[in-house]
Order: sequence, then structure tokens, then C-alpha cells
Amino acid sequence: MSVINEIKKELARRELWEYCKLRHPEFYKPEREYLKEMADEIQEFIEQDEDKFLVINLPPRHGKSFTSKNTVEWLLGKNNKLRIMTGSYNERLSSSFAKQVRDTVSEIKASEKITYNEIFPETKIKYGEASASLWALEGSQQKNYLATSPNGTATGFGADIIIVDDLIKKAEEAYNEESLEKHWGWFTNTMMQRTEGNWKVIIIMTRWASRDLAGMVLANYDNVKLISYSAYDGKEMLCDDVLNKKDYDLKIKNMNPDIAEANYNQKPIDAKGKLYSSFKEYETLPKTNKIYNYTDTADTGDDYLCSIVYTIHNGDAYVLDILFTDDSMETTEQETSNMFVKNNVHISYIESNNGGRGFARNVTRINKEKGWTRTVIKPFTQSKNKKSRILTSSSWCTEHIIFPINWKQRWPEFYKHINRYQKKGKNKHDDGPDVLAGIYDKHSVKPGVQFGNTRIM
Repeated sequence: MSVINEIKKELARRELWEYCKLRHPEFYKPEREYLKEMADEIQEFIEQDEDKFLVINLPPRHGKSFTSKNTVEWLLGKNNKLRIMTGSYNERLSSSFAKQVRDTVSEIKASEKITYNEIFPETKIKYGEASASLWALEGSQQKNYLATSPNGTATGFGADIIIVDDLIKKAEEAYNEESLEKHWGWFTNTMMQRTEGNWKVIIIMTRWASRDLAGMVLANYDNVKLISYSAYDGKEMLCDDVLNKKDYDLKIKNMNPDIAEANYNQKPIDAKGKLYSSFKEYETLPKTNKIYNYTDTADTGDDYLCSIVYTIHNGDAYVLDILFTDDSMETTEQETSNMFVKNNVHISYIESNNGGRGFARNVTRINKEKGWTRTVIKPFTQSKNKKSRILTSSSWCTEHIIFPINWKQRWPEFYKHINRYQKKGKNKHDDGPDVLAGIYDKHSVKPGVQFGNTRIM
């Protein structure tokens, strides 16, 4: 029996899966193949040099946090000089995670179960260095472990390995663009600044939104390895032993379908919640006589000026040029005037709410100073509810506003704002959609209204 145990311990030192299976056989069962695959992928990622990021998307209750904790234990057992930092949803959860790892390393044998120190006898908590969220191991000159959160601190800690475990806990955060931006800012400005040496980052989470941390890492870095598991792929469950089809159907029966698909099947909540599905594109601009412009000035310091130049042909608005910027008013006044001249604009509609009227006066003055008198500027007050206008106009916009074929590359910031805009929840920016709605207001064909040579009744 002792020989068998020695073999098990040696295998546990070599392989993360064997460690998980030896320590927690009741959960890491051989028939739960996805757990072995995940453990093997984590180990391979740690041991190779090519990839720096590993993203694992997993449904609830399938062992995300449990495997994260076991990975930290195994890594510190193999190398008690490693510096590992973990990030969780809040300070309470991150400290609880850290305490579990610390208590495992410090456990005392009280049964026949093989203890951590029987597997890794050289890894021990340093005396006097055993606080809940920051501690060191014997033989290390530096702190080995720090648990933090977006509201916590990481000052003074350098990390070889960072593990981030589920930052989003409820749908409201997934719908809230500001919350997602805070997570990304925390990751890039705090966590990534702590990496040193041959560092690695592991992100284990349930997918929520296209701009959640997993989505942002996938979109912004090249050396990323992705493993994604759906609870139900349309034919079979990931693991009936953990979640069978009957329980799955019961759990999602009264759940918002978007949330169910995100949580259980890794389909971002905003993929279905986007207001604009897609826009038409043109390669050749049709011949027209009149060039229009619609401008919405920046009302606050966070707003963008959005100014779109377009022409109308057969009831469709063809976009020629876009100015989308958060530069100062002094700069945007000049840029807007330049765009009028460049595109030979005939009529410009400028929303005069807040600072819009002064903006219109200044652009008119700049045009005159240049000797440019072709553009007729028509400031007006927009009194309709912005959100309602945007939602009401969206179908017409996707059908009748046509962009040049390379518009996503020409105006990437504008495209990002349009593509992110959600039907529900709080959108941080609505400047682009507001101008599209403005074009709808000015040019959509409505019953009883003269449009071109046609009167619709």
C-alpha cells in the first residue's frame, strides 16, 4: 500500500491532473474528461514558452475556482520561489481563495488521506508570514502569494504567474459598459504592471459579454490560448455527472435566454443584445446633387463630437466622411469646417442643445474667414428623448444608411461605438447612434411627407 501511495505522490508532483485527482478524487473523477483536459492544458501552457495568456471559459459549478486553487497549490509545490497573484470579484472572495491555499499548504495529517506536505515536503508557510491574503514560503526571500481584486492593491508585488477568477457576478455588470471598462483598466494598469520575468496569465471565467475580460484579452493580444466549454452543445451535455440535461432545462427555464446562453454556453450576452446587427456597404458612390452633414457636438467631457457627411440617393443615405473625436471644441470647430470644405457640403444640421449653438456660430465664422460660403448651417434644438430616438430609428438605419466598404478601418473608433451599442442596459457613449438617429429624423420617408419626387400617403 505504501508503494502505491509513493507512486501516486510522485505522479502528483509531475502532473497537475494527478495532483487534483489524488487530493480530491470525489470531484476529479476519470470519467469527467473535460477536467483532465483542462488540467493538462493548464500544465502545458505553464511549461511552454510561446503563449503568455490562457483563457478558459467554463459554465457555473464545473470546477473553475476549484481548479484555480489546485493549480496554485501545485505550482507552489513544484517551485517555492514562484510569486503568484490571484484576482477575484471582491476582497472577500480573493482573501477566501488565498486562505484556502494557505490552509492546504499548512494542513496537518489527521486521517489516511495523503496531505499536501507528503506530496511537497519542501513547501511550507514561513513563520510570521501567514496573513490571509499575503504570505511567503520558507526558503523564499520574497512574498510568494498575493490575493487582490479590482478594489484591492497590488503595490510592491511582482508576479511570475497571475490567475484571474470570474470578475463578473451578475448580469447588470455584463450590460454595464463602464463596469467592463473598469475591469479592463484594472487588468492592464494594475495586474499586467506586476508581471516580471517569464510571466504567465491565466483567466478562468464564465463568459458574459464580448468586452468582458476574456473577450478583451482575446481581442487585444496575439499570444493567447483559448479553451471554451459549453454546458450543452445542442446534442449532449458537457458532463452529465456535474449537470444533466434535466437539471439544465430546469435551471434555464425561467432565466433570461441571453444570460443562459452566456453563462452556460459561452455566448456573450451582448452578441444578441446589440442594437445594430450590420450595415450595408457600397463600393461605388452613386451620382447625387446635394451633400448633407449632421453634427452632434460633445455635451460633456466624456462625450464625442460626431459629424457625418452623407448624400441621399433613392431614399438611402450614403456616408462620405465621418469626424468622431473627443478633442476640444477649439480643435473640432476647425476640423468640422475643414470637413465641410473637403466634401463640398451644402447643408449642415447641427444640434444646438447645450454648447451646440455656439459651436455652429464658430464654425460659420471659420468658414467665412476661409471664404467658404457654400455650406448653409442650420442649427436646431433636439427635444426628443435620445434613447427612444435611437431605438426607434435603428431598423431604418441598418436598411438605409450605407457606409463605404472600408468604413471600419477608416473610422475604427466610430465603428467600435456603433458595434457595442446595446438595446438594454447602460451605454457609456451614444454619440454615434444619436447622429444616425438624426439622419433618420431628417431623411426617413414618413407617411404624408414629401421626399424627393415622391409623396408617401
